[in-house]
Amino acid sequence: MSDLILTKTRLIGGVWHGVLKGATSEPKLILTHKGEAVAGLSLTARDDGTWDVEAAVPVQRLADGLQTFVISDAGTDAVLTSFAFLAGDALAEDIRAEMDLLRDELDMLKRAFRRHCAQTAAPE
Repeated sequence: MSDLILTKTRLIGGVWHGVLKGATSEPKLILTHKGEAVAGLSLTARDDGTWDVEAAVPVQRLADGLQTFVISDAGTDAVLTSFAFLAGDALAEDIRAEMDLLRDELDMLKRAFRRHCAQTAAPE
């Protein structure tokens, strides 16, 4: 079991950023995608004993479907964190289908609300 704790701070410009705690010396981390090591992981020591971790996501690794990247401790093979990208036509179809369902439900609620208002309106 690894005593290292890696916490995400942000993902911007294709670079995942995080802070690593629990390392007494420079840790050996590895970034993998589909079980293969990926270049682009960097560590920078901070004054408070923690480490800034940056993982640049290689553009050539992005494709249709779900792409999961894993950051692990190279010494123990313990997974510290993972992050994923979902892209492509399948995602667009899922979102469109969900939006259609939401529109249908909203139309149903509007009809029910109008019917309720018409039935409960006080006669003048």
